[in-house]
Amino acid sequence: MHLTWLNSNSWLIEMGGLRILLDPWLVGPLEFGNLSWLFRGEHTRPVAIPEPVDLILLSQGLEDHAHPATLRQLDRTIPVVASPNAAKVVQGLGYQQVTALAHGETYQIGQQMGQLTIQAVPGSPIGPMLTENGYLLKDAAGTQLYYEPHGHHSPSLKAFAPVDVVIAPVVDLEIPLLGAIIKGCRSALEVAQWLQPQVLLPTAAGGDVAFSGLLAKVLRAQGSPTELQQQLTQHQLPTKLIAPPPGERVNLPLAVTSAGSEHL
Repeated sequence: MHLTWLNSNSWLIEMGGLRILLDPWLVGPLEFGNLSWLFRGEHTRPVAIPEPVDLILLSQGLEDHAHPATLRQLDRTIPVVASPNAAKVVQGLGYQQVTALAHGETYQIGQQMGQLTIQAVPGSPIGPMLTENGYLLKDAAGTQLYYEPHGHHSPSLKAFAPVDVVIAPVVDLEIPLLGAIIKGCRSALEVAQWLQPQVLLPTAAGGDVAFSGLLAKVLRAQGSPTELQQQLTQHQLPTKLIAPPPGERVNLPLAVTSAGSEHL
């Protein structure tokens, strides 16, 4: 397995002989509802669009996960697997092969040794009526990866343990008086205790990105990868925390196990 962090929530996952582009924001600014005065993100360095891409995987329909400008730059014939909310975004942009996954549903791509199974699990609540997706990916060899970008981890994940790789936030991002919009300080340790991953990689914070606007000025970060690694050690967890710089292709040092959950 190889992973490349592309800033923010964006990843290139090379797994099972396939290349999965996850929650890509690669070109143009990041704004919510074109309200640049409220929040605006900009890359401080150009981000190359990976090629080739076998599948686009979207966890949420918000712009920081289903970024319209980036999606317009990508080939509309690439298959897309998405939360129902994100599926509406890519369908509106003219993508030809879109699969919306509700929680518990699965999707398979590839053949034989290149086969990969993706299962949607409950992810982040967006408002009172919508819960977006997290994902469990499993290749033909039984290696599993779990991704959830806001730190909302469903207790139902315990049934899939052990999971080899976890991509999740490890810091809290808080708005004073309103609370955390991204939860990482405690939730990363909790999901590591549940899933016993060999490797955990941080997402959703840092990278070659500059933020401006009213919301960016009041956001407060708590925690760090160093603090989490100390907590993992204190709790005698074997999980190794790897925080690669943006754009660096990482070959994960996974040990061969006999686990390979059959839930997917």
